[in-house]
Amino acid sequence: MRDFIFEHLDFVRNQTLNVIRQVSDAEAEMIPEGINNHIKWNAGHIYYTLESFAFVVNGEPAELPEAYQKLFRSGTKPREIEAAWPSMEEIIQHLEGQVRRIEERYAHRLQETVKSPYTTSKGLKLTTVEEFLSFCLYHEGMHFDKIKTILNRVTY
Repeated sequence: MRDFIFEHLDFVRNQTLNVIRQVSDAEAEMIPEGINNHIKWNAGHIYYTLESFAFVVNGEPAELPEAYQKLFRSGTKPREIEAAWPSMEEIIQHLEGQVRRIEERYAHRLQETVKSPYTTSKGLKLTTVEEFLSFCLYHEGMHFDKIKTILNRVTY
């Protein structure tokens, strides 16, 4: 039987994909007044964070293009980065296959302690694969909401 965490990751990811598939590259790079990041940054950051929290913290191979750390790690801001941004199509392709790869790797390893435990900025300690994946549900939901907020501001 499939573990709930993968069903939830799929559900949340599909919500994100259903919204960002409607966004053009031009809209995805607009930054409304009072907001630090654009839709493209939020979508790439979702991918970068889950990839890091599923694979990198456990010393496992990750599918992270070289530029993604510079562009999408926490604390980065598009206005401060002079680099070519990947297309929305590229980011969407990465997002589409990510949950499946994670499930293939960790379906029977959710309770394993990772090699590099982490404490979030709010003090939540993450030590197992399942804890990291569970946190990523919250994380993606936050950025999904930010994407919807930005989209409403750039299209109306």
